[in-house]
Parts: sequence; C-alpha cells; structure tokens
Amino acid sequence: MTRFFPRSLFGQTLLILLLGLVVSHAVGSWIYTADREQAVRAVGGFATAQRIANLTRLIQEAPREARPRIVAALSDQSFRVSLSTQAPPVPAADGDASAAEAIKGYLADRLSLGSASRPRVWASAVEGPPFGPWHMMMPHGPRMMHGLNGFAVRDLQVAIPLTDGPWLTFATGLPGAGPAYSAQFLLSMAIMGVIILAVSVWAVRRVTRPLAALATAAERLGQDVSAPPLPEAGTVETRQAARAFNDMQVRLRTLIDSRTRLLAAISHDLRTPLTLLRLRAETVENANERDKMLATIAEMDAMIGATLQLARDQSTGEPRRLTDVTSLLQSVVDDMSDTGFSARLQPAEPIIYACQPAALKRAVRNLLENAVKYGKSGTVTIRRTSQAIEIDIDDEGPGIPQEELTRVIEPFYRLDESRSRDTGGVGLGLAIAQSIVEAHGGRLTLSNRVKGGLRATIALPLSGGLRAL
Repeated sequence: MTRFFPRSLFGQTLLILLLGLVVSHAVGSWIYTADREQAVRAVGGFATAQRIANLTRLIQEAPREARPRIVAALSDQSFRVSLSTQAPPVPAADGDASAAEAIKGYLADRLSLGSASRPRVWASAVEGPPFGPWHMMMPHGPRMMHGLNGFAVRDLQVAIPLTDGPWLTFATGLPGAGPAYSAQFLLSMAIMGVIILAVSVWAVRRVTRPLAALATAAERLGQDVSAPPLPEAGTVETRQAARAFNDMQVRLRTLIDSRTRLLAAISHDLRTPLTLLRLRAETVENANERDKMLATIAEMDAMIGATLQLARDQSTGEPRRLTDVTSLLQSVVDDMSDTGFSARLQPAEPIIYACQPAALKRAVRNLLENAVKYGKSGTVTIRRTSQAIEIDIDDEGPGIPQEELTRVIEPFYRLDESRSRDTGGVGLGLAIAQSIVEAHGGRLTLSNRVKGGLRATIALPLSGGLRAL
C-alpha cells in the first residue's frame, strides 16, 4: 500500500488536498440529492393533491348525468379518473404512509370532508410503474409508464366519496426525485473537478517549489561550498529558510577559509625549524643516525605539505569542464608506467564528462599509486551504467581486513606504519581521493576482490554532466 503513496512533499500535499475535495464533493452531492428528492416529492405531491381537489369539486357540482362525460374527458394515460358505486379495496399497508397521510389530510381540509367520509389514499414507497391494484377499475385499462418529465414515478391512488353516494377514484404517478446523478450533474461535477485539480496543482507546486530548490542547493553545497546563494523567494517560511541556508553557507565558507589560512600559517612556521633541523642533521658524523634523522624530517615535511593540500582541495574548487575521462585515465596510467610501475588501462570507449580534470586526475593517481606500491600492479577499468560512471582500480596485493576497509580512508590512518614510512606515505592519499570524489557528487568505496587483491571504486553520478560522443 505504501508503495503507491507519493514520496515527494508535492505529491503527498496534492493527494491529501484532492482526497479532502473528493470527500467534501461526495458529502455535498449526497446532501443536495436528499434535499432535491424531498423538494420534488413535496412539490409534486402538493400539485397532484391540488389537482385532485379541484377536479373533485368540479365533478361534485356537476349534474349526475354529465359526470361520466366529464370523467372521460379528464382521464388520460398519466391521470386516470373513474366513478364507481362501491369503495375500492385498500392495498396492504406497505406504501409510503407519510405521503398518503399528508395528501389525505390536505384533501379532507380542502373538500371539507368529515371523519366519516374521509378519502382513501395509497402511495407506493418505491419508484416504479404507476397504477397499482386500482388500475383494473379504470375504463382505459392498464398502461405501463416509466417516468414523468425525466423523473421516476411512484404509484398514487385516491378514492373520494361524493356527497350523493358514488366514489370518485384517481390513479396517477407521484413524481419522485429521479436519477440521483444526471448527465448534466456529472458533467458539472467533472468540470468543477478539473478546475479544482488545475488550481490545486498550481497552488501546491508554487508552495513546494522553493523547498525543492532548497534541497537542490543543499546537495550542491555538499559539492561546492562556493556555490551561488539560494534565491530568497516564496512564502515567509521558505524565505526565512533560504536566508538561514545562505547564512550557513557563508559561515561554512568562512570557517573553511580560516582553517586553510591557519594550516598555511602553521606550515610556514613549521618549515622554518624543519629547515634548521635538516641543516643540523647533515652535520651529524654518524651516517646511520644522520639518514634516520633526515628521513624523519622529510616525512614531517611531506605530512605538512599533504595536509595543506587537502585543506586547499576542500576549500577551493577547480571549474568543471567537459573532459574525456578515458583519456584522462590513460594519461595517469602512462605516467605510472614511465616511472617503472606496472599499471594498465582496460580498453574502453571515450566518455565525456563535466568534471574537474586536475582534481579527478589526482584522485585516480593516488589510488593507482596505492595499488602499485602495496599490490604489485594496478589495473584501471572504466564503464558507464544507467546512473553513473564507475572507475575500478584493482591490485594484486593481499587486500585489507574487512573491519579496516572504512578506516583506511580516514586522514592520517595507516594500516602498516613501517610499510608506510618505507614507501613515503603519510596516510592522506585515500582521504584526498575521497574528498575529490565527493566534491563531484560521487562515492569512493573499497572492497576485497574474490580472486584476491583490493578494489577501489569511484562512482560519478551522470547528473554531473555525461555527454555521449
């Protein structure tokens, strides 16, 4: 059930609004139909009773010999009138007693009939063909009729005793409410529904559009802290949210810039004493101790430089431009091969992608350097899926314990301290690569291959700017 429920704020708001409108329309239609039925029955019953009273007075005042001709002239297919010497039988009490009593009381008052000569009235409770058990007494015979002026009819029979003895009998149809939902009613409801739907879609879209823009801006901020500010538009609440978001972005940019300046100052201040230590270490006569001291100083200098570069990569963004990612990977592989490392790129078609080429090249180089240093060789594979560009860097090494796969990406974390010192690493290569990939809106994951070795996968979303050749 929940899978059919909209997940977006626009869809949920529109659905709730439309459900409320549908329920209100249904209740309003029911109330309208009930009132309409009551009004039609009241008006139809009053008009029929008034006609019967007028005709009864006319026949009562006419001479006895003229009454049959008058009755024959008044009777038609929808209104049967007859004279009889005996009172007609009373049907079983399964009709509309309230309507019958109302008509009976009206006729008694209008014709000034006493309690001993009150009329006999029977009205059917359901809509259907008129002229029930009394139609056999009519001179014109039975005739089926399904509606009067578009309305369903109910059977109505009235027998009134005349002052000189005969009974005057009427059989007609009492109009009902007719169909609850006519074609005109359904058409008007459909037009109203379309208008309300269009207005609702416009109103809900106008309210939720700033929220969608806020979500897009938040996603863009995760990739570029220097992105343009969010326009402050919409309702009061959305304008306040946009203003708060822009203030947060300014504070984040100020914080990152301050951190970068702080690291630059620390790097500058630390390199001066490191230079002095290097000069003093070179004067040490013991060659073994001198080499160890110089190696430690070099490692500290490399760590300071890598830390400063990581901060700069996170604070300043290279402009994106369309780049052949396959050619970019080939250049990285060629550079590694020229330095004597075993690296290769699996054959692939050109893939054009809007990226930061220098930053992406550095991320791939860091991952490939780890592969060739710790895994003997590196193999790069690029492919395009329905949602992303995926770049795999595989090595032939022993892999990494499962519990360490997420920790090795953390800054300054080194799985093997002695091996990292031997190879010159400071524990920032994977952190820098992850920072660059995340700046592209992508994701960096490490996994152990089934056949042995480690696989580093870069997934770049197609929304970043894929363009087919």
